[in-house]
Amino acid sequence: MESTGGSSGHGATDQAAVDVRVQEYYSGRTGWDEHTRLTARTPQGSLEHIRTQELVRQRLAPGARVLDVGGATGVHAAPLAADGYDVLLVDPVAEQVARAAEHGTFEARVGDARDLAALDLADDEFDAVLILGPLYHLAAREDRMRALREAVRVTRPGGTVVAGAITRLAALIGGGYELFGPPAWQAVLERGEAPPDIAFPAAHFHDAAELAGEASDAGLSDVVVHGVEGPAGGALERVSLGDPEAPELVDAALTLARALSTTPGVPDLNQHILAIGTVR
Repeated sequence: MESTGGSSGHGATDQAAVDVRVQEYYSGRTGWDEHTRLTARTPQGSLEHIRTQELVRQRLAPGARVLDVGGATGVHAAPLAADGYDVLLVDPVAEQVARAAEHGTFEARVGDARDLAALDLADDEFDAVLILGPLYHLAAREDRMRALREAVRVTRPGGTVVAGAITRLAALIGGGYELFGPPAWQAVLERGEAPPDIAFPAAHFHDAAELAGEASDAGLSDVVVHGVEGPAGGALERVSLGDPEAPELVDAALTLARALSTTPGVPDLNQHILAIGTVR
C-alpha cells in the first residue's frame, strides 16, 4: 500500500515502514514472485487460486463489472476477464501493475485501496469489488476500515464485496514463523500483530469473527466468512507440484475445503479466509 501519512497507531507497527516493505517485496527486487505463488510454486497456491475463483464466481452475474483491488499481476483478474467479466485492476506496486497490463484483456492502474477516490472511481460504479490482499498489509483497524469502506462506496447497492485476510493460525499451519518465540506468538494469536522482522510485509492477521465484524461495520450485510484452502491446505505447502500425487491431493483438499467452508470454527484453521457480503 502507498502511505497516506502517519504511523499505524497499532502497537509498534509503523504503517509507513510497512508500505515501503510492500513496495520492495512485490516489486520483484527481493526475488519474490506473487504470480507464481498462486500458479506454479506449490499445490497450496493452486488450491488457493482455484477455491478463491470458485467463491468469487458464485457471486458474479455474467458480464459483471469487477474491481480487483490489490490485484497484483492479474492472477485473478486475467481468468475473470477471459470469461467475459469487465475488470479493472488496482495495485499500489507499479511493477505489478505493468505486468498485469501485459495481459491486455483488462485495465490496470496504480492506486491505494484506502483512497480509490484518487483514481476518480465513482460511487456505485462496480457490481463487485475484490479486496483480496490489502487488509493483511494494514496494521490499524482505521486503515483497514478505510479500505473496506472505499470498496463498499464504489460498489452498487446489492452488489458484492469479497474481502480476504490471512488467519492468525496461518503461521502455525504453514510453519512460516517457527523461528519466533512465545512473545511474538502471543501478539499474533491475541491481537493479530505480525512480528516486525519477518520477510513477508504482513501487518495484521485476522480471525474469522474479526473479519466479519470489520466487513459488517464497513456497510456490508449478510456477511459470510469462508475458509479458502480448507483445513488440509497448509500441508500442501510441503508438496512439490511435480509430485505425481499432487493432483489427487489437491482434489482431496478441495473436497474438504468445499464441505467445511463455513463450518463454525473451521475457517480459522485455513490459511486464508474471505468475508463475502452484500452492499446495503
